[in-house]
Amino acid sequence: MAYKAAVITVSDKGARGERVDTSGPAVREMLLAEGYDVVYTALVPDEREQIKEELIRCADDTGCALVITTGGTGFSPRDITPEATLEVLERLTPGIPEAMRAESMKITPHGCLSRETAGIRGRTLIVNLPGSEKAARENLAAVLRPLRHGIDMLWSEGSADCGKS
Repeated sequence: MAYKAAVITVSDKGARGERVDTSGPAVREMLLAEGYDVVYTALVPDEREQIKEELIRCADDTGCALVITTGGTGFSPRDITPEATLEVLERLTPGIPEAMRAESMKITPHGCLSRETAGIRGRTLIVNLPGSEKAARENLAAVLRPLRHGIDMLWSEGSADCGKS
């Protein structure tokens, strides 16, 4: 089954046209290669309400099974993507960001500084990624296969077959 997906880049400079977004297109490319139907992309500034509106639109209106954000997960005072995401989630999925950080730590000790979060809203899995293309690719690659299994469970009618890998 080809699940619908959305990619939202959160970047003040990108939204102002001062920086070319490379992480969003890279994430889109990875999702397409895995068989997702990327039906929506957006580039928004680091503004809590705009981030929340995009997440809610993708989860509630587009029928997306997966929403990936990139950007806004660092320590800058404007990096508020995780906080905006937490405000729209119904259930947390802490293992996803834990796995991403564990893989990042194998590459750089700075991997522990990423603040991404993940969780479920309705039947939509929302996952935050870092804003750099390299880090976004590495983090998504660390969890891409398990995400598919999680979405299969989320979209199952009743209990999913959790014995399959």
